[in-house]
Amino acid sequence: MYPSLTPPRQVKIGDAAAFAGTTPRAIRHYHAIGLLPEPERGGDGRRRYGYDDMIRLLWIRRMADAGISLDDMRAAFGEARDETRDESGDGASDQAPGIESVLGRLEASLAAQEAAVRRRRAAVQRLRAVGSPLGLLSELVTDRLSPLPPGALRPSDLDALLVTERICGPLGAAIQASAFIVLATHPDLRAEDDRLEAAEAALDDGVAPDDPRVEELAVQRCAHQMALDQAIEAAGLEAAEAKILETYDAGLTGEEGREMSAATAVTKMAATAVTKMPYDFSPARMRCLELAGRLFGEALADAHPADGS
Repeated sequence: MYPSLTPPRQVKIGDAAAFAGTTPRAIRHYHAIGLLPEPERGGDGRRRYGYDDMIRLLWIRRMADAGISLDDMRAAFGEARDETRDESGDGASDQAPGIESVLGRLEASLAAQEAAVRRRRAAVQRLRAVGSPLGLLSELVTDRLSPLPPGALRPSDLDALLVTERICGPLGAAIQASAFIVLATHPDLRAEDDRLEAAEAALDDGVAPDDPRVEELAVQRCAHQMALDQAIEAAGLEAAEAKILETYDAGLTGEEGREMSAATAVTKMAATAVTKMPYDFSPARMRCLELAGRLFGEALADAHPADGS
């Protein structure tokens, strides 16, 4: 016995959803936003969907699969309706945005999604190559740190680079990486850095900002920073920094380039770091930090006077 091939004249919402590959809830939403006209209801008060309803629903699902938004679908269906009116001589209401503009927006959105996927894939590849969490930093930073052996950097080093990258961008973190390369390869400088860090941490709220220890530590921190600077130069790391800065400066044009070089930009951005993160430094430690920064700036100016001075 063969099954009946007689098609139904109408179907209920569950059958309509199953055939179109969607859900009754989605169909009700299409009704609510005016994308799918509300069909007639049968004697039991339930919606009944005919051939035209199903064709509309199938096109909606196909457009959704293509990534077209519901608002753009509504505009496209409205445009098609207006074109039909024009052909019949009834006149048209305000024209909806053309399907070409819809497709243009969709293409731009897909291009942005593709770029995001490429960035994520590159991040995954960095994670595979250099490990986590170092691989989560930007490529510019990880490339600078790649010569170091695994485990050479401390978690606190990576934390500092993460904060710098957030505030100053990859450029600032790539420049800062020189200091961590030197600390990782010079045990004496690392030991002194640890000693100073502990001493500065001891400048709690019980220490007055004008305590003599504050100025003493600032002078010692400045001397340590100068030693780091000299080690960076001796290791040839300044050449890598200069190349990074030149690449950045080459991208600046006009007033932007004249007003702020890369070195100046990094310095100014780095100065804001302590105001962006909740370090919870005491007034004494803040004064120590500010004084050390001022002393270091003066020392650098004396060590590298401007050309022609």
